[in-house]
Amino acid sequence: MKSDPSTLIPSLAALCATLGLAGAAAAEDLVISNWDGYMAPDAVDSFNEATGNSAELVLHGTNEEIMGKLIASKGAGYDVVFVSSPFAEILHKMGLAEELDHAKLPNIANLYEAATQLPHDPGNTFSVPYAWGTTGLCYRSDLLAEAPDSWWDLLTPAEAVAGKTTMLATDRWLLAAAQLAEGYSVNTTDEAELAKVKEDLIAAKKTLLAYDDTTFYAKLVSGEAELVQAWDGWCNYGIAENADIKYVVPKEGSDLWVDEMLILKASEHKEAAYAFVNWMLDAGNHRWAAENILYKVPNEAAMEGLDPALIEQYPNMGMSAEDLLGYELLMDVGEAQRAYAKTVSEIKAAN
Repeated sequence: MKSDPSTLIPSLAALCATLGLAGAAAAEDLVISNWDGYMAPDAVDSFNEATGNSAELVLHGTNEEIMGKLIASKGAGYDVVFVSSPFAEILHKMGLAEELDHAKLPNIANLYEAATQLPHDPGNTFSVPYAWGTTGLCYRSDLLAEAPDSWWDLLTPAEAVAGKTTMLATDRWLLAAAQLAEGYSVNTTDEAELAKVKEDLIAAKKTLLAYDDTTFYAKLVSGEAELVQAWDGWCNYGIAENADIKYVVPKEGSDLWVDEMLILKASEHKEAAYAFVNWMLDAGNHRWAAENILYKVPNEAAMEGLDPALIEQYPNMGMSAEDLLGYELLMDVGEAQRAYAKTVSEIKAAN
């Protein structure tokens, strides 16, 4: 279900009252970096109108892209950034993320209790979760002889399915499929475990149609693929086009992925940065993400406002916050990230 974003933006007067912005200070040139399409198309313009700020949105394609820019500039030139949890953790460890003053974020009270207890940042001291979910199997229920229920169904597919499967190309998620299948931590740093994961994924490569982070759901819709590794929200894009597409978290489990909002310590517009993050946490504004990008958001007030028909159409949208927290959060693996990158390079180079 798609909603008109304009119906989700509170009136100017109501919004200012909600955010405590009556008589706000002079406009500030706020720079926000986010992925394309990850918030309402008019979100920044509406924020500017409501607060008197002059924020601008710049886009990044990947976590790695924005991280390179932030590390090179030590955060200068940016105020609010959206990144995934391991990258948020790195920015914190590097001293680039602002220590958050919750008094300036009253709407943080809208978060689920579970979203305030994420293991990399208990109490949301430097990060505010924006979207979260699982990684699992997305498949054509009308084309497969049996519904998949294990990561091994993807790693060692039946003969009829071989050549009609895809896996995610990004390092952490590609490795996670085999890590979970083997019963390992998705944050393992054990060399022997990484070696076994590499062996499994090199074998699986021989059965793949492609590594694919962006068009796997379209391949399912067309029938070119029948079983793919998928983020739950992206599987929903396929479900929107074909009701025979289904999503399942395998019996061995999933990672928990979290995309977060950070205020940069180097920001010269801290008050406006806080106002923007707080504005995004407004139930109506945050609900836009759930209704339009079909990802679960960790905002209890926003999720309670969803049309039940949307959850009926996309069952993974109904997963509880407690269930999500039962999966292992992807976290920074420190120096082992070099081993992760090397392992993935060797997998992709293998014949």
